[in-house]
Amino acid sequence: MRQLYSFFIQVFEWLLPVLGLFSAKLKEFRQVRRNVFYKLRSDLPADDQVIWVHAASLGEYEQAVPVLEGLHENYPAAKIVLTFFSPSGYSVRKNTPLADVVTYLPLDTLANAREFVGLVKPILAIFVKYEFWPNYLHALQRQKVQTLLISGVFRESQPFFKWYGSWMKSSLSAFNYFFLQNEESLRALNKLGYSNAAVSGDTRFDRVARQRTYDNRLDFIEEFRQDQVLLVCGSTWPEDEKLLIDFINNTAAKVVVAPHKIEAEKVDRFIKQLKRKTQKYSGYDKDQLRSAGVLVLDHVGLLSKVYYYADVAYVGGAAGNTGLHNILEPATFGIPIVTGMHIEKFQEAQDLRKLAGLFTVSNPDEANSVLNKLIADKAFREQTGMIAGHFISSQTGATKTILDYLNSQTLTA
Repeated sequence: MRQLYSFFIQVFEWLLPVLGLFSAKLKEFRQVRRNVFYKLRSDLPADDQVIWVHAASLGEYEQAVPVLEGLHENYPAAKIVLTFFSPSGYSVRKNTPLADVVTYLPLDTLANAREFVGLVKPILAIFVKYEFWPNYLHALQRQKVQTLLISGVFRESQPFFKWYGSWMKSSLSAFNYFFLQNEESLRALNKLGYSNAAVSGDTRFDRVARQRTYDNRLDFIEEFRQDQVLLVCGSTWPEDEKLLIDFINNTAAKVVVAPHKIEAEKVDRFIKQLKRKTQKYSGYDKDQLRSAGVLVLDHVGLLSKVYYYADVAYVGGAAGNTGLHNILEPATFGIPIVTGMHIEKFQEAQDLRKLAGLFTVSNPDEANSVLNKLIADKAFREQTGMIAGHFISSQTGATKTILDYLNSQTLTA
């Protein structure tokens, strides 16, 4: 079956030039990968010791950040190659100082896997969450490269547990150790016949906990807030904005809205629905900012710092079917969180709701009720925020477990 999988992946790669004529996304998919091997040859001298970290997209990169920081401290002489599969990760973090080379991962063909591993020659390979590429894993195993999965997740809905994907189980033997997020994942992995694993937790908790130690000051937010209660609506989609628009127009609180997609036309369409004085981050006027009631954050990369100033956070994605965004970023600052109803696939949101640190709303009336109470009742707001902050603190430690394991190993080329 692996041979059949490899055949179809290879055929897909051969067809990409033709498919790209009909699909802009497939055209880009091919173009961004065309120079990967040239980049590796030019940027990685042959005698460098290399650690390879692969994250599918931006979310997985955020999980990798505390481990990347630890790798820099523990292996200062090693070069770090960071690969992404999705443009959502590469385009935002292609200049991260945490890696020496950042590039896309070529398709998982036999030839690509052998050439990539042969060029990089990693002493350690780390995959994040659930990126399982059989040919890359086989190539790593053949070269006897120490390979880890961190913040791993296994569910019985994955192909490993289905008749059509059971052949992939053998590729997991490439991993020397699995660091898993929860007991459910450990039980599922055990069913596949693997016991070289431990529940270490999710490195995202370490990532967001470290955010508290950084310099989060933003002058423009201080100008805007003016010591008033601040609601930050992060990573919103149109479905979220429908829930929030009535509250935003009628509250006395200051409101920051950070749309998930920064598209000028959509941002302007949203602003037209607002009845309060509104400023956009792009081209804002300092004096006008002070008197504005709403600030639209039409810029990527600032939201985690903006949450530092929030009294209440609404996190988008769960009002529709796009998927809930990161609730841990605001929770680490000890503030209450409101989301849409669709949190079934997000264990951290379910856990925090059970603790009463997160509230879900299904319509504008519910949003108004919950948000008005949180804005008006300081004691209730602070108590709920304390629950959120403690939730983050109680879940940290995964990164230390991973780095302790690595410190006990001998990494050689």
